[in-house]
Amino acid sequence: MEAKIKESILHDIAHFGLRVTLGVIFIVHGVEKFDPVFASYMPSFGIPIEMQIPIALAELVPGILLIIGVLNRISASLLAVVMVGAIFLVLHAESFTGQMGYEYPLVLLAASLIIIVIGPGRISLSYMIKKIPRFLQ
Repeated sequence: MEAKIKESILHDIAHFGLRVTLGVIFIVHGVEKFDPVFASYMPSFGIPIEMQIPIALAELVPGILLIIGVLNRISASLLAVVMVGAIFLVLHAESFTGQMGYEYPLVLLAASLIIIVIGPGRISLSYMIKKIPRFLQ
């Protein structure tokens, strides 16, 4: 009995840790994208400058929602789309490692997919409220 309780708590902490880590990473990257200097790099990636704010918000808002534990599956889905865009549009999926390697975005994509599958866990606002439908958690 005691082993199951400890195992359950460990899973809850691991889910929370994954959400917080991914959320912080995307919040930091999202805030950086509000800098006007970022807009000057966008044409070299083949992305219009007008996409600066939507891309920044697509990383910042889901990052915040992941940390507080609301709409995690939707947020992680949006972040997964952003990472697929980063891998194929920005990095052109040319090299796995190195200067323009896609290994880091691939890890973030994998973490997003894990959150889509496992949901927010019990250490989340969604779990505490309990009125949010499971598919929206």
